[in-house]
Formats: sequence, C-alpha cells, structure tokens
Amino acid sequence: MLVSKNRGTSLLRSSEKSSLLRFLALYFILVTMILSLLGIFYYQSQEKLMFSNQRVILSEYANQQVQALKHLHNNFPNHVTTYPRSDKYRSAIYDIEAKKIFSLLKYGDSEDIRFDKEIYRVGNTLHFLKTLDDYYLGTKYLFIEVDEDKTWYKETMSSILAFGTLTLIVLIIFGLFFVSIFLRPMRNSIMLLDNFIKDTTHELNTPISAILANVEMMDISSMSEKNKKRLSRINIAAKTVSHLYQDLTYLTLSHNRESKDEWIDMKKLIEDRVEYFAILASAKRITFKLDLKESAIFIDGVKIARVLDNLISNAIKYNKRNGKIYITLRKNYLQIKDTGIGIKSKKVQDIFERYTRFNTSEGGFGIGLNIVKSIIDEYKLQISVESVVDVGTTIRIDFTKGTLDG
Repeated sequence: MLVSKNRGTSLLRSSEKSSLLRFLALYFILVTMILSLLGIFYYQSQEKLMFSNQRVILSEYANQQVQALKHLHNNFPNHVTTYPRSDKYRSAIYDIEAKKIFSLLKYGDSEDIRFDKEIYRVGNTLHFLKTLDDYYLGTKYLFIEVDEDKTWYKETMSSILAFGTLTLIVLIIFGLFFVSIFLRPMRNSIMLLDNFIKDTTHELNTPISAILANVEMMDISSMSEKNKKRLSRINIAAKTVSHLYQDLTYLTLSHNRESKDEWIDMKKLIEDRVEYFAILASAKRITFKLDLKESAIFIDGVKIARVLDNLISNAIKYNKRNGKIYITLRKNYLQIKDTGIGIKSKKVQDIFERYTRFNTSEGGFGIGLNIVKSIIDEYKLQISVESVVDVGTTIRIDFTKGTLDG
C-alpha cells in the first residue's frame, strides 16, 4: 500500500512559536485595551452631549411647569384645584425642607431623588431639578422626569462597534506585517541552513559509500593489531558519518516520498541495527542489554529504521564510558534506556526540536530526534521521555495501533 505523507519544513521551533503567540496575544490585548478605552471615552462624550441636549429640553419643560404652578397658586382653591400634568413629562414638587408636596414621578422614592445634581439618570428615565425663587404652593424644588430616549445609545454603540472592529482589523494587519518583518531574518537563516544541508548531502554520498565498501572488503586476518585498531577507527568514523548522511537524506528527500507501509518484524530489525552500531558502542565500551519479544507493526521500513537508528545512536553518543543500553521490546511498545549524561527536566520537552543540541562536544546537526518525532506523529504513535541528569534517559514508544494482533 502506497500512502503519500508529505510534510513541509517548519520554520519555527515550538518555543519560538509560543513566544510569537505570546507576542501576538499581548499585542492583541494591548490593542483591545486601547480601543476599549477610546470607546469608553467616546461613549462618555456622547453621554455628556445627550445630557446637554436634554438639559435644554427639560429646562423648557420646567419653565412650563412653573407657569402652570403659578397659575394653580393664584387660582387655588376657587377656580383651579387639579395639579398640572403634561403628556411630555412627569413632575414632582418639594418644599424648602426637601419634603414631598406632590409627585407624579415613576421613580419618586426618596433614594431616587437627588437635590445635589441638576440632571441625572434614574432607571430608564431622566430627572431634571429646578430650584424656584418664588414659592408657588410652597414649592422650592421642582423635578421633571421624562423617559430616556435610547436612540443616542444605539447610535453610539453601533459607531463604537463599527469603527472599533475596523480599527482592530487594521491594527492586526499591521501587527502581522511587523511580525513577518521580525521573522524574516530567522526564516532566511533557517532556509540557508536547510540549503546547506541539502548541498552537504549530495557531497557526502560518494565518499561515504566508497569508505564503507573498502572497509568491508579489507582482509583483517593478515593485519597487525595496531592496523586493526586503525581500521576499526575508520569504520567507526565512516558509520558515524553514514548515519548522519542517512538523516540528512531523509530530511531533504525521503520524507517527501510515498510511504511503503508493510509488516515489519521489530525484533529482527532491532537485532540488525544493534549489530550495525556495535562497533560504535564498543569504542566507548558500552554494552547492549536486549530483552526482545516478538512484535510486528505496519509501517514504512525506512522510516522505522530511522527511528531506531537515531534512538540507538543518541543512546551511544550521550552515554558514559562503560555504560549500558537497555532495549526492551514487547508487542505494544519499545523502550530504550541508557546510563548516560541525562537531560535537565525543563529541557526535555525541547529535545525533538530541529537543530536543538544540548551537548556541543558531540557531533551532528540536531536533527535526529526531530526526524523521530515527525515519523512518530505521522503514524500516530506515542513517545514519552524520562531523563535524570547523570543517571540516564529512557525513551518509550507505544505502538498499540498497527501491531500484528492490534
């Protein structure tokens, strides 16, 4: 079965992505706060304008009511006995001691009446206070009440939402533009490094193949022990570079090819790869401890080989002299444990990032574990890492799906 599984090169590490997202989130929050403050100031200015306009209207209503009170005062009780009313407003009168004489107000309770403000809002109404110089019917304070016209509110909120949304979109576009400018040097650097790796890959193939082929063909039976050690060093160096070449080839070419998934005998594959890396392990006197049970998974052979090669290579590379590598295989999981230098807990989550290296004394580009993670994600497997500094690292891959019995 052929399945095309192409993935583009990621230009940002997860830590850089999180930093970028934090920057964008902070930028968005600041822009939103600024727009909110501007909206509040605009709302308050429109509210003041509304009060100013209503003050003129209510003042006129108050003057009309004063004239009606004057007429009632002069003709009470012989000719007029009814308190003057209007369809446009409601009113109330209070004496000099702020005691109610008469009220038609909707909101006329004591807590709704204020003698310290000329115009104010109560519920969905507006109250206007006018102080009388002539005490008609004993009135010192006249209150005029009208239902608040919410037209200004709807128009103001519509303007705030419309202009706020438009401004927010424009500022977000500017923000993304500045971010793209900020990321351009990083993007160029990563593209330059990727191009360098591609060029390096083409140059490595022929000499590596020639070295490995000649090493295999050499007759070591007639060699002195000194020459055997020299040949062993050449073989170790060639296999190290060969492993790097295979990673580079996968990174630049193979990961875009069609996957040829098939049933892979994991036990046999592990034994083959351990044998391949045995000479590298022997250079540091590292011992393999294998506990392998039968297991098979449905996966591309080249890709699962890259996973094993990188995990075993790292277990050797970052191990201590005379260390051990424990490889455990069960039907549903693979575990590789070393007795190496370990990784700080706060950096464990970064080990799968491309070009990440925690020990500059060891060779490599920092791409091996990134390849491992990309293959693990492609086949929806699970990988977990536990590491303790100066104790070692344990990496476990769970492949319940796709096992022979799964």
